[in-house]
Amino acid sequence: MVGHEVLVQQVDPASDRAVFRQIADHLRDAIQDGRLRTGEKLPSEAQLMEHYHVARMTIRQAIQELKTEGLAVSEHGRGVFVRSRPNVKRLASDRFARRHRKEGKAAFLAESETVGAKASVDRIEVREVPAPDDIAERLRVPPGEVVVSRSRRYSMDGTPVEVATSYIPVELARGTRIMDDNPGPGGIYARIEERGRQLERFVEDVSTRMPTREEARLLLLGPGIPVFRLVRTAYDLEGRAVEVCDTIMSGDAYQLSYELPAH
Repeated sequence: MVGHEVLVQQVDPASDRAVFRQIADHLRDAIQDGRLRTGEKLPSEAQLMEHYHVARMTIRQAIQELKTEGLAVSEHGRGVFVRSRPNVKRLASDRFARRHRKEGKAAFLAESETVGAKASVDRIEVREVPAPDDIAERLRVPPGEVVVSRSRRYSMDGTPVEVATSYIPVELARGTRIMDDNPGPGGIYARIEERGRQLERFVEDVSTRMPTREEARLLLLGPGIPVFRLVRTAYDLEGRAVEVCDTIMSGDAYQLSYELPAH
């Protein structure tokens, strides 16, 4: 019986913490200590009402707390389940190292392998577009100048974790596999270097916010789950910007981890 395994606590009527928050605390504890595992169904509203001797609305407020935190998700006609969470993908400072490209691996593949996850990409769209103002500024081209845009969605073990759009000057992309859905071994950076523009450094700007409706749809995000926005500019040996990548990443799928020199 689910109640026997999970419902092992009672609310404290003397506590100044609202009853629904106490119930949410109990269920959160059950998720975090493994009594409720990923994909398992939470006790029903009827079970929770019987155990805690509270009204249905109090139970629904408690469940909503877990949904807002991204811990639970409703499935129409089936109930509420512990939300599946992807393996945390560590964004390390060496993920764009040349050795990965020499091995034929793009950055996402190299990073996914470090957590033992299977990487995949879909919703790929390659087209020529006017550069948005902020992208044009980073690429150091006039606003509205035509650039090549590569949009795609990345998943780990079948769970979407990020959507990214790269912007590349047309003189570097036209006539290369950058214009194809699959840019080939090593990804677009390998193709750029094949054009004689050896990469020297990357600059990343990271911010956090709540997702737009479309971002939440593409990344299957529940209420309360934020996203990272990471905008990366790639520079060649002469200091010229050769690509800007605008990436939106699920906040519960990533940990930012950088090694910084102390000299």
